[in-house]
Amino acid sequence: MRAAVLHSIEDGKISIHDDVVAVGPGPGEVRIRIRAAGVCHSDLSARNGGLPQPVPAILGHEAAGDVVAIGEGVENLAVGDRVIANWLPSCGACTSCLRHEPYLCTIHVMMAYIQPRFLLGETPVFGLAGCGAFAEEMVVPSAGAVKIGDDVPYDIASLVGCGVMTGVGSVLNTAQVKPGSTVVIIGCGGVGIAAIQGARIAGASVIVAVDPVESKHEMAKRFGATHATTPEGLTDVSAEVTGGEGFDYAFEVVGLPQTIKAAWSAARRGGMVVVVGAGRQDQVVEFTPFDLMFEAKTLVGSLYGSADVSRDYDRMLDLWREGKLDLEGMISHRIRLDDIDEALGALGRGDVIRQVIIYD
Repeated sequence: MRAAVLHSIEDGKISIHDDVVAVGPGPGEVRIRIRAAGVCHSDLSARNGGLPQPVPAILGHEAAGDVVAIGEGVENLAVGDRVIANWLPSCGACTSCLRHEPYLCTIHVMMAYIQPRFLLGETPVFGLAGCGAFAEEMVVPSAGAVKIGDDVPYDIASLVGCGVMTGVGSVLNTAQVKPGSTVVIIGCGGVGIAAIQGARIAGASVIVAVDPVESKHEMAKRFGATHATTPEGLTDVSAEVTGGEGFDYAFEVVGLPQTIKAAWSAARRGGMVVVVGAGRQDQVVEFTPFDLMFEAKTLVGSLYGSADVSRDYDRMLDLWREGKLDLEGMISHRIRLDDIDEALGALGRGDVIRQVIIYD
């Protein structure tokens, strides 16, 4: 089968191969024929070394497709089921799962660093987060595939698997934004746009989008932002819309120390700062003990939108069906697998929200 293989972190080289094999499914696993796969900034971070990734590897983790084979013991899925790939499947038995925090379960995702999912000739090839959606097929644990209805197009469904769940979930699940609140969202990529939509759905009265790329500002307003500004203009906008008090909720959707500090500064005393962006492990954010105490702000991370995918994928799709969550509008480009290098390079460009690979 065809797949895009990352051979080296040093040069970031990705090449298309026609002779890649997905291994399995083994017991408790399913094989998915990928129909659509979103290009997420985490894929770029893995290619560049920002996120740890053994190589050679097949990137891609935001996908939808059809189950084409099931392993022994799989009872929740059948061949022919249409599914969204869940890149963070839960085991159902660890302490995180038993606390009803399945998004904190690392049993399966840690296996992705020691268990190659593909073969290129005799060379083992890893899949990003145990997936590898930049291939025509992939094998995942049965908990890594969630059945969806026949009414959902594959490209729409693929977005829910990462960017939409992460962004909307950070607002509705992690922060639980209250109606009438003031919200600032720093970063207007795909996840940031999803967070803007989440704030609109939650009933926030003020939603300020912040991005240095000015061409993204009108786009952010189209999805629900009431105001948009560059980082340099945030102080003035905050003074205008909050009277200088600061925002009830500040979402950082970039993953850089300076943008996390900007979100902290933008939140009011007693407000909440939500870190959504996936930053590098070798970078540090500094706060003084006095600031942490005196400002009395809540600083919280949001992993995968604090999602319980058995509930939340359907929730996202119901919001889409009701016309409250615009997923079609988030697809800025439909591309082919051969375009993956250019697609990764285009992330951050003003006209890009989500690029989706369409497979024949």
